[in-house]
Amino acid sequence: MTLHVWSLYVVAVFLISATPGPNMLHVMSQSIHFGPRRALATMCGLMSAVLLCLVASALGLGALFKAAPRLFDLLRYAGVAYLIYLGIRAWRARISTDDEGPGSPRSGWTLFGTGLLTGLSNPKLIVFAAALFPQFIDPQRAFAPQLAILVGSFVVIESFWYAVYAFGGMRLAAWLRPVARQRLFNRLTGALFVGFGGALLGSRA
Repeated sequence: MTLHVWSLYVVAVFLISATPGPNMLHVMSQSIHFGPRRALATMCGLMSAVLLCLVASALGLGALFKAAPRLFDLLRYAGVAYLIYLGIRAWRARISTDDEGPGSPRSGWTLFGTGLLTGLSNPKLIVFAAALFPQFIDPQRAFAPQLAILVGSFVVIESFWYAVYAFGGMRLAAWLRPVARQRLFNRLTGALFVGFGGALLGSRA
């Protein structure tokens, strides 16, 4: 992998990660409801999903999906169902009053698991890992160093945007104290998750 190829990869990942999607929306909403510190467990779950998808792609999962499209469809439908579930839950989320603090605490493992499943059902990540990521690996060069550089670069960039969205959520939490704004945010978040589910439903291996 040349420096030019790596530079193109970094630019592509930076732009893809910056674009609002299920991962970033989930980080922001968890930061609003539980605070940025508690949202770290969510970020770890999302990042684990990123690592799993990228490594699986590099090891040939994309080719497997092309050879067995029914397997891809099975995973796709499961992801669609989970995103729609998140959308319904966000739409119906409890509204807190001004004198209440952050939402009721959840265990770190619960937040991690929710983040992991959200990441694994992310249409952007699935399409990127299956179709785009393998193209940056030069088969004529050593595999392991390339994989380490590409995955490491992705983790650094993705972590940066997690922090941006988490602290953005923290600042947004104060604005969302009025009940009407909370209800609007919950409705918008729910609709976006359902929309992401529709995007995944329309994706192809």
